[in-house]
Amino acid sequence: MHYDEAKFAEYFSDAPADLDIAQLDMARIPRHISCIMDGNGRWATARGLARTEGHKAGIVSLREVITAAVRLGVDVLSAYAFSTENWNRPQHEVNVLMHLFAKTFIDELPLLKRENVRVMFLGDISALPERTRKVFEYGLEACRDHTGMTLALAVNYGGRAEIARAARSIARLVQKGDLDVDAIDESCVANQLYTAGLPDPELVVRTSGEMRVSNYLLWQIAYSEFYITDTYWPDFDRWELVRAILAYQGRDRRFGGLSKTN
Repeated sequence: MHYDEAKFAEYFSDAPADLDIAQLDMARIPRHISCIMDGNGRWATARGLARTEGHKAGIVSLREVITAAVRLGVDVLSAYAFSTENWNRPQHEVNVLMHLFAKTFIDELPLLKRENVRVMFLGDISALPERTRKVFEYGLEACRDHTGMTLALAVNYGGRAEIARAARSIARLVQKGDLDVDAIDESCVANQLYTAGLPDPELVVRTSGEMRVSNYLLWQIAYSEFYITDTYWPDFDRWELVRAILAYQGRDRRFGGLSKTN
């Protein structure tokens, strides 16, 4: 995906003094950046606010990161919004999140339209409350013809559940005689995942300093580069994204082989 040089320059014109945007190699921007958005609750608690206020602040950050990713020419931006394990949180917090998901999707449709962003969901949205699910379905239809960056939102998502789902799908194909067992390879499995057709994440960003993947994209992140920051998600902005990309561009990606410098 190509970026608009003029829009890029305008959006990133007021960089902090400690950040040199000119260091970005625009030819090496990751095609797929994935964000594990962590720390909303702790951000709120540190300010004496209800945890739900942190989730509201996190939406503002996601909006900015979406816009920044478009300006940078990213092909796919994925974000971990709600895991299969998050149902175990206090019911009030879950209810607020479901309401926020629905309200935010409606509120952000003008942005998604203006930026030509295509939306898809990773996870089982059929299990969501009816109102949230219907809003998601409406939003998907509204963005169906968009041809720009893909925004993949992981909602009611779990990596192990996704792989088990893919295994069941493959088993059914074999059972029906549509697939030979010996034809099952990595490509076959990948085509049965929620991310079928998308490139694997080249860069995974995790906020709040936690050093774990939290059951997220277990198949897809086999060779992703990780960027861990102590910054809580509500404080993660366009400049933090640039820092993550600069760190990525400084890595030597070997994919199990030897360093290019050897």
